[in-house]
Amino acid sequence: MVAVNRVYAARLAGLVVLGPDGESIGRVRDVVISISIVRRQPRVLGLVVELLTRRRIFVPILRVTAIEPNAVTLITANVSMRRFAQRPGEVLVLGQVIETRVHVDDPELPQLAGIEVIVVDLGMEQTRTRDWVVTRVAVRPQRRLARRGSIHIVDWQHVQGLTPSGLAMPDQGVAQLLQQFEGQRPIEVADALRELPAKRRYEVAKALDDERLADVLQELPEDDQVDMLRQLETERAADVLEAMEPDDAADLLGTLAPADAELLLRRMDPEDSEDVRRLLSHSPNTAGGLMTSEPVVLAPDTTVAEALARVRDPDLTPALASLVFVVRPPTATPTGRYLGCVHLQRLLREPPASLVSGIVDADLPNLSPEDSMGAVTRYFAAYNLVCGPVVDDENHLLGAVSVDDLLDHLLPDDWRERIEEPELSTAEGAT
Repeated sequence: MVAVNRVYAARLAGLVVLGPDGESIGRVRDVVISISIVRRQPRVLGLVVELLTRRRIFVPILRVTAIEPNAVTLITANVSMRRFAQRPGEVLVLGQVIETRVHVDDPELPQLAGIEVIVVDLGMEQTRTRDWVVTRVAVRPQRRLARRGSIHIVDWQHVQGLTPSGLAMPDQGVAQLLQQFEGQRPIEVADALRELPAKRRYEVAKALDDERLADVLQELPEDDQVDMLRQLETERAADVLEAMEPDDAADLLGTLAPADAELLLRRMDPEDSEDVRRLLSHSPNTAGGLMTSEPVVLAPDTTVAEALARVRDPDLTPALASLVFVVRPPTATPTGRYLGCVHLQRLLREPPASLVSGIVDADLPNLSPEDSMGAVTRYFAAYNLVCGPVVDDENHLLGAVSVDDLLDHLLPDDWRERIEEPELSTAEGAT
């Protein structure tokens, strides 16, 4: 491969980052540049690299020895493993600059004079001192004026508006950011959002559909969840809460002032809000507060084939899919009389036409909604489970606790943000 000394930032997104020995370290997620109040050519400071462990770190551009069409190679294996945190004066090209509205005063492009154009990419070039600077800006007219192939390359000095105040203008587009998030898991999108300035986080949140935003919110730290929810209009916030898992919605509403939580509950669909209210009635540190009200619940006359079809639902977590619960009607929680459970492994060993009522495990002890987190932890350890039924005194199934919800409460509040390794080599950090 031939190294290049001119490259466009958006083309770096997703490129593999290699150490000097050719080992894969991670992938490029963004490019960090400096934009000052005084009009000065922006310098490229470095790359935001996502390690194989999903941690995002900053790699100074001077640590890069080669940028090739398919990979970025570092000159050294020693880089800081500290989580990337944006500093004053630093700007993310993909996260902040792309889709900024600017003006162009290039005499060779009179058709762009006086109209607002959108930044679609930044061209970077390496100088003789090995520094990298922004030399060109790719722009296109606003979408209503744009035609196929209407992207123009403009020298940086002919672009007006690439300033801190220009980047702070509201209602910036997020289409290219959303395109980057396609195919990524909610936890990966949540990690990316945490790296963005607040303005861009809110713009992305408003652009995501309700289901996607709900999935992402559930992966954010509690303070960030509350902050983002408050940026939404009340009706939209209620719609997003409806799309969340009831236990996660209850956890989030439980952190709000009672008046704010009640306002949102009243705006939610009554069927969804009823589940959430029931969960909120339990202490958050008990089985009742930890449980989800939507486990896999089946009637006794359900066949094994139907049960397997239910647990194949891609929206189910592996923990919830590990156990199905058999009850007398009604099957919505709180259910009719709880009969027992069937393990996924047992379902896989039985003829498809068999009924689940014939293979129910009625001997597995149940959790009570008042059981503490310690009791739930001992229960999972004693019976080698990752999911357990929560049953009331009248033998109604109220829900199920899964090990992922338990861990989320057992871990420190800042477990998503903790930094364990202050300084390591990339080879060590990537394993």
